[in-house]
Amino acid sequence: MEVQGYDMEWKRLIDLLKDHMVYLQTHNFPDPDALAAAYGMQVFLGANGVDSIICYAGKIEKNSTRRMIEEFGIEAVHIDELPNMAEADYIVTIDAQKYNSNITDFPGDEVACIDHHPTMVPCNYAYSDIRICGACCSIVASYFAESDTTLDTNTATALLYGIKMDTDSFNRGVTDFDIEMFAYLHKLADNQKIVSMYNNNMEIEDLHAYGEAIRNIQIYENVGFARISFDCPDGLIAMISDFILGLDVVQLSVVYAKRAGGYKFSVRNETAHYHAGTITQRALEGIGGGGGHFTMAGGVITPEGMKELQSHSDVDFEIRRRFLEAIKQKE
Repeated sequence: MEVQGYDMEWKRLIDLLKDHMVYLQTHNFPDPDALAAAYGMQVFLGANGVDSIICYAGKIEKNSTRRMIEEFGIEAVHIDELPNMAEADYIVTIDAQKYNSNITDFPGDEVACIDHHPTMVPCNYAYSDIRICGACCSIVASYFAESDTTLDTNTATALLYGIKMDTDSFNRGVTDFDIEMFAYLHKLADNQKIVSMYNNNMEIEDLHAYGEAIRNIQIYENVGFARISFDCPDGLIAMISDFILGLDVVQLSVVYAKRAGGYKFSVRNETAHYHAGTITQRALEGIGGGGGHFTMAGGVITPEGMKELQSHSDVDFEIRRRFLEAIKQKE
């Protein structure tokens, strides 16, 4: 199958990785798109003579994500269980880029990157495939399509599930390329399994975070803010941000939760005149970092940044002020 609009040079990736110890590193708190993309790439590389290990720092946060790992037989190894990783080993970052705040610097050499997010800090990879699209799984699926590598039902289902989750069932950040890859995977996947998993990914504990966000939501014209006073998974913060965006008066949602002495942010946009990534980057400059797509972005306030924020009498007001000022600035 020829994939339109991109010469993938997949053979160059294979040639680069052959005869090396290869690790596929996701961001620190891998979500379904990151895990399915890493799994799909592991299968693709294996079919072309390259063995690899999926790895991450942080933790698998949600029970639904752990269920996904079990359902598809994905083996993802925490860095603490890889004490022998060496500087000469090769790393391919999946659904993340080196120097981003959501990925830990491992001992190996980041020679390649496969990601669907905008680049915030450039890195000179030996091979990179960074395309702005709805899901990293779409990029990985295209490797099978372009190379005519056999794609089994389990891998196709995992990739399709990753696309569905990261695009909110094709309602967020989706591109023609994602649709093309959906059509390719749909013929091969177990779609009943996808429906079952997608419809049962909310956990009882999630309701506490939803409840707190609803209680303290603040709306300024068409921008909705909500704070969660306890740590919760990245994926859940994103789900709540999508939920806030569903309010008829909200066109940009900013949801943040306590995390490791600071805050973790998820920002969602449905307008034509805002850019979620740019706004988040501007708002958190000097106290943390962030960025992302036109429609969705993420960010953090570091413990050091919290010291700056706490010099203000009302931390939440200062966060809202920063985002509203960022919105006013011209693109």
